[in-house]
Amino acid sequence: MDLIGLIIFILPCYIANAAPVLLGGGQPIDFGANFPDGRRILGDAKTVRGFVGGVAAGTVAAGILALYLPLPVFAGPWAQFVSGFLLSVGALLGDALGSFVKRRAGITPGKPFFLDQLGFIAVGLLLAYPVAYALYSPEGVLFLLVLSWLLHIVSNAAANRFGLKSVPW
Repeated sequence: MDLIGLIIFILPCYIANAAPVLLGGGQPIDFGANFPDGRRILGDAKTVRGFVGGVAAGTVAAGILALYLPLPVFAGPWAQFVSGFLLSVGALLGDALGSFVKRRAGITPGKPFFLDQLGFIAVGLLLAYPVAYALYSPEGVLFLLVLSWLLHIVSNAAANRFGLKSVPW
């Protein structure tokens, strides 16, 4: 698979991960509850509206891409759409997992953590693997991880600069 094909494949994951910045807010997923260690399970930044909005935005993008930029590695647009949906769900689950680990490690909300850049992509790729395994070469996965790390840093800095996020990470 060429690099453009990999980018088309991963776009729903990126869109799902970015959408909660615009669509989030409201009720936290953990409903304000604490884990047995006394810390919040996820924190106020992980909201129901952000999770649902992120999955929806990534899934809509997956449908559009499957119809207008079909990838030949998939057995039709439905398989590409399903992989995009799985990437979207995985992105939000990976982001929530990163927050869960941060809380357990005692890292306060808004502080940088390595899972912030890679948790979303790792879980997204893991969930989409059963449908999109033909795309997974070591070089392709490495390319997506490095690209994701770089884009995450740049996009968060831009979101901070434009007042969409309170911190640049």
